[in-house]
Order: sequence, then C-alpha cells, then structure tokens
Amino acid sequence: MKIYTKRGDDGDTDLRNMERVSKTSPRIEAYGTVDELNAAVGAIRPTDVDELDDYLREVQNHLHVVQADFANPEPDEGDPQVTGEHVEQVEDWIDACEEQLEPLESFILPGGSDAGAALHQARAVCRRAERRAVALQNHEGDDVNETAVAYLNRLSDALFVFARLANQAAGVREESPSY
Repeated sequence: MKIYTKRGDDGDTDLRNMERVSKTSPRIEAYGTVDELNAAVGAIRPTDVDELDDYLREVQNHLHVVQADFANPEPDEGDPQVTGEHVEQVEDWIDACEEQLEPLESFILPGGSDAGAALHQARAVCRRAERRAVALQNHEGDDVNETAVAYLNRLSDALFVFARLANQAAGVREESPSY
C-alpha cells in the first residue's frame, strides 16, 4: 500500500463511509485534533511511572477508537465506537491516582517534571479536542456519539491527575499561581 494517494491534493478527504469532505470540516477538525492528542500522549511515554505508562498505552488505543468514531457519521454494528465502558475505565484511573495524591486545595500551575509538564500540555490539547468535538456535535447533531465527547472531557481530567502523579513521583512540588 502506498502512503501517498494524491486524493487529498484538492483539499478534500474521505470519511470512513467514503464520503468526500473538506479537510476543514468540523468532523475532520475533531478527529484531527484527537490525532494530535494521541501523538502528544505518545511523546510522553515512558514517564518512569509504570502505572501511568500502562494507562497512557490504553489511552492511545482509546483515542484511535475516538478518531474512528468521529470519522464515521453512519456507524454500523461492529464499527469502532466509544462506549460508557471507556469512560468508566478513565474514571477508575482517576480514582486510583487520586488515592495516591494529596487533595487539591487550590489551582496549580501546569509544569513540573518533564513527564508532568508534557501531561499538562496533553491535557490542554485534550481540552481543544473536546471543544472541536462539541463544535462537531453542534454542527452534525445526532450523527456524533455523545459518549465520545464525554470521554474527551473525562480524559482531560485524567491527564491532569496523571500530571500530578508524575510530578509527585519525580519529587516535584506543585506550585499555585499568585494573583
């Protein structure tokens, strides 16, 4: 299989159902930003925290499902789709990490260790992916899996907690903003 097809040279691309759409469509913006998030998550591993590396590997697989979900306006049974189980798994990870952390008492500045700072950056990209997904939902309505949008919301929370845990493991103290 060749990497280049030249089919996108005119500014259009194929959805999963082979419908051609502009590369600037809300659907492409949504799953393209999820792709960017997946690359950011991939750049973080290894974090030197085995538990986080396991979570992040699974997150990358989940993000492929989110992309496939957003790329398919008319999914058939058996097509990749984000489900409540994906969201619940992320919630379980958040709960497990929070048990290891001191309760948050104020806002914190994003940064810290290399892994912590990269996880905060991934969180910001995840929030952008969520905004793109909401824009897609506003544009396409019922053709967008609302659970995939909820997944991105929950994942951004998880990436925040992962950043805190990576910083704790590296012995980096969290800093609060000064106002």
